[in-house]
Order: sequence, then structure tokens, then C-alpha cells
Amino acid sequence: MMRIRGLLLAAIVFFALAGVLYWSDHHKPAAEANTSAASPAILKLDQGSITRVELKKPDTPAIVLDKNGSGSWQITDPKPLPADQDTVSGVVRSLSSLDSQRVVEDKASDLKRYGLDPAAFQANVTEKGNKSQQVLFGDTTPTGNSVYAQLAGDPRVFTVATYVKGEIDKGVDDLRDKQLVTISPDKVSQIELTGKNGTIEFGRSKDEWQILKPKPMRADSTEVGELARQLTEARMNLTGPDASEKAADSGFAHGTPLVTAKITADSGTQELQIHKDKDNYYAKSSVVPGAYQINSDLPKALDKKVDDFRNKKVFDFGYNQPNKIELHDGSKAYYLVRSGDDWWQNGKKMDPASTDQLLGSLRDLSADKFPDSGFANPQIQATVTWDDSKRVDKVEIAKSGDGYIAKRENDPTLYHLDASPVDELQKAADGLKQAPAGTK
Repeated sequence: MMRIRGLLLAAIVFFALAGVLYWSDHHKPAAEANTSAASPAILKLDQGSITRVELKKPDTPAIVLDKNGSGSWQITDPKPLPADQDTVSGVVRSLSSLDSQRVVEDKASDLKRYGLDPAAFQANVTEKGNKSQQVLFGDTTPTGNSVYAQLAGDPRVFTVATYVKGEIDKGVDDLRDKQLVTISPDKVSQIELTGKNGTIEFGRSKDEWQILKPKPMRADSTEVGELARQLTEARMNLTGPDASEKAADSGFAHGTPLVTAKITADSGTQELQIHKDKDNYYAKSSVVPGAYQINSDLPKALDKKVDDFRNKKVFDFGYNQPNKIELHDGSKAYYLVRSGDDWWQNGKKMDPASTDQLLGSLRDLSADKFPDSGFANPQIQATVTWDDSKRVDKVEIAKSGDGYIAKRENDPTLYHLDASPVDELQKAADGLKQAPAGTK
């Protein structure tokens, strides 16, 4: 009896599924199931010849993109705005080479069934000579992976991949240039930050940054270079309930001023003001009208004291190979000269591992703070000649409490050092040894 009931239930399920499949096959567009239909191109245009693109939706102002005389794209409607060149180029590229997945119907008599009368979305493309083409996008297909499309004047209805439509169907916020600073990071020559930590000013000569204010000091070029990158990559955040134009204007007006940044290049100086209102950050730029919400990354990067940007390394030679090293530690003295890849002392070739240990110990000397006093009676003197003997680092190191204080020649800054790296330097110097006999 149980077996009969199981067979009866299976039969009912089978006939129900068969009915659903029959209904589905007879209620989708005629050629929907014809996966072998041809997949011709809908548009094939020379991307460089396109001078205008209009994106239209019912009951929504059209977005018009125009290429100017210099070849750059601009948003001209619904209001003039700078355009994000990469995003607009992506739209133009997708339209200029628009391929279908298949032909749904060769001569469609009822476009409403595809959502093409009226179209849900329309893209008009104009080429040089004012030749225009219109592409209509309709409903999503039952599978959800495609949309119906038609080229105006062509009776055929196609399917296009949903992601392809997504590459074209963009809003103003997608298409506009969101930069708040238009200077390239490699062009920045000066930065000035004014906020709760006072005014900090940086200047660059070639690839090296210096702190100019509150007083001249060595700067960590990597740290300041990252600051320049973050400033020049500042972007509007145009998503979320607090990112609307009205909310941003209000948030900036009522927010607490945090910092004003001035970024200078050969092209001039641009200014960025940042305010905080509750948990949101807002910015005003000298090159873009209005106030905009921004992400928290930039304000946090700017919320630093001058010591955060100072060069904490005692020696400048970094990972350059020095030419000479002279080290005095009390009564002990070491004189090393490099020839090619080899180090020599008193005419004797030195063991590479031991000289590498000494070099590493010199490179590792780094301040944990910058005291105002405490340097007296230096015990260690080190001179490193590098950059093909064009540059010289001279450093003196004195004992101070549980640690040490280092002072560079012609530099008023004092560098407090933990005892451990200085101990390692002394051990490395004591561990210098000659290369084994017969070593080439």
C-alpha cells in the first residue's frame, strides 16, 4: 500500500512539473528558447568618432555627455559638471562595440511585451558629422541574466547581457568627476596643514621632503609622500542619506573645523577644508563648488602631529651601499673602505657577514622620541660616506639614563635611542672579522 501511494505521489509531481514547463514554453517570447539563433552586433562604431552620448529614462532629465575640443568628456546636462574620464570612456566603449546574445524576434510587431514601447532606458550616440544612433533597452528576461534591446530603425529584438547594460546605464553621480583636488601626487611641491596641532608645512626637493614649519626638520619622505597621495586622491562620497547636496552643505556649515590643507604644485595652490559633524566628515575644495561628504580615511591621515612626519632614522644612507665607514667607540676604532662588493680594513679583506651586520646595525638606529636636552659627553662617533662619496652622515651618540641620545652634524635635533639597538651596534663592531684565507 505504501509503495502505491509513493508511485501516485511521484506521478502527481511529474504531471505538475510538465504543466509548468508547458506553460513557461508557451508564455515567453517566441524565439526565447531558440538558443541557436544568431548573435549579431547591435552597434559597431569607431569609438574615437563618438562626440556625444545621451542617456535617457522616462520622467527623468536626460544626461548628456559631450566631448570637448581637447578630447575630454564633460557632463553638459542636466547641469554642467566635470566628468570622470575613465567611467565615461567605459560607457562609450561599451556602446561602440555593443554585441547581442541572440536575436529574439526578426520582425517584432509588439514591442510592449519586451518593455521597449516605451523603452525603460535609451542611449543615443552621436558621431562626427551628427550621425546618430539610438539603442533601446527594455525588460529583464525571465532568466534574469539578460535584457531585451533594439536598435532604433531595426525591426529585430535582441537580448543583451545584464552586465553590459549596467556598463552603459549610469547616473550623474556615477559619471561625474569626484576629485576634490586635481593635482597629481608626483607634482606636489609643498603641503601646508593647519588645525588643532598648529601649522605644519612641508617642502619637496626632487624626491626628498623636508619639514619647513614649525621649524626646519628632517622629514620622513615616505610618510609625507603618503600624505600627498591621500590628499590628491580625496574623493566625494556621493552615496548614503547624509551624502546629498543639502545634507553635505548643512553638515559642513554646522560641523567642527578639523583641518585646512593647502596643496601646491607648479600649476598653483588648491585648498581643502575638512569639518566633522557628528560621525560624518565633510569637505570643501577650492576647485569644486559646494560641500561634500568624504570617507574617514583622509581626516584620520591628517590628524597627526609634526613628530609623526619626522625622520626618525639617525643615518640617511638607508639601503644605499656606503663607500666608507669610520666608527669610534671609546678607545676602539674601526675603518672600513668598500671596493666593488668587498669591504677592507687596514689592507685586509673583511668577512661579508660581519660587515653586513655592522651596516644593518647602523641602519637600525631610529629615534623613539625627540628630547630637547640631555646630550653630553658622546661615547660613540660614526661617519658614513655614501652616494659615491658625495654625501656624509656624521653622528655622535651619548649615554642618557637607560638609553642614548644621538646628534647628527649640523642638525639641532636630538634623537633618543633605546639601549638595545646601540648595544647591537657595539656588538656588531666587536664582531668584525677578516675573510677566511683564500676567499676571493
